[in-house]
Amino acid sequence: MMTFRLSTTRIRAVIVKELRDYRRNRFIAYTMAIMPVLFSIAPIVVIFTLPADVPAAKLDKGIGLSLLYLTLIPALVPAVVSSYAVVGEREQGTLEPVLTTPLRREELLLGKALAAYLPTLVISYVMYGLFLAFAGLFAHPNVADDIFQSGRILAQLLFTPLLAAWSIWAGIAISTRTSDVRVSQQLSTLVSLPPLAVTALMGFGVITPTLRLALLLGAALLAIDLAAWRLVSAMFDRERLITGSKA
Repeated sequence: MMTFRLSTTRIRAVIVKELRDYRRNRFIAYTMAIMPVLFSIAPIVVIFTLPADVPAAKLDKGIGLSLLYLTLIPALVPAVVSSYAVVGEREQGTLEPVLTTPLRREELLLGKALAAYLPTLVISYVMYGLFLAFAGLFAHPNVADDIFQSGRILAQLLFTPLLAAWSIWAGIAISTRTSDVRVSQQLSTLVSLPPLAVTALMGFGVITPTLRLALLLGAALLAIDLAAWRLVSAMFDRERLITGSKA
């Protein structure tokens, strides 16, 4: 159990520092700007191509595919960004100064996680809002009615932050254990995919997205995300990382 109080001032300082680094890193900036747009184009195209008399099975498949594309945003974008958290510092030669600052490891990791988490939530919800707007304005009424089912919307709103948190903690954990940015990004992307299975099954109608089921699965994923923060903090060994950075 953590018996100390986290400093919001120090966490905020880490967030500001990370966001500044993101702006200077072209790869991360392009990832956060371009990937969400690419993953949002396909869902809109899918709903535009669904005819008014589409069979129910094909309708579920089309909408499920659209929602799966949208959930790739909170799954993959933060995975790429967070994979840079530690190994990127090592590559830039700034890892030792960061690790020698008067920060608890929990504060440092939470600040890095929030710096990736907050922009991801904004981007994900904006893109989902645009998808709903296009569906309401231009999709056939029966297609739009299915998209606007409360269960589908609830699942999307609920699982977006939980998927992002999973990807971020997985990315940071991998970043602390690798010495190459590309390897860290590839592994983080792979590890971010398993939770998508649940949202995909809901989106395709294989699992009926009821309120009770969504809350149960959401609670389980939230517990995993909270446990992941503690686990990653326990894995974060300053001495080993500094020694490794000099190797």
